[in-house]
Amino acid sequence: MKKLIVVASMATLALGLSTGAQAANAISTEELMSYCKSTDSSSFVTCEIYGQAVYDTYLVTRHPKYAPNYICVKQPGPPRKEVIQEYVAWSDANPKYAKDPAADTILRFLAGRFPCGKAAK
Repeated sequence: MKKLIVVASMATLALGLSTGAQAANAISTEELMSYCKSTDSSSFVTCEIYGQAVYDTYLVTRHPKYAPNYICVKQPGPPRKEVIQEYVAWSDANPKYAKDPAADTILRFLAGRFPCGKAAK
């Protein structure tokens, strides 16, 4: 589990992101959309890596008592590119979140798309 946290942290840092005291400099949803909507493959890969790092971090930080799951992806999950396209559409439909941290909106989107419980897809 520690290895996953380290990998997710390294991926986040590789993208030039900061945590803690510099959270105000976190990548915004609007900025992430510029990568996710890009036709340049290297920019799209940045979108994929960032999204995967956020989701992986979510997975390894869950605790059944203190931080129960709220995102439940039924396996096999949909292709990553499909989920990214849905996230882009969600972001376009929710411009009020454009200035919010991208990590927050990714988790918000995933919670709506893959809710836990009876409504889970």
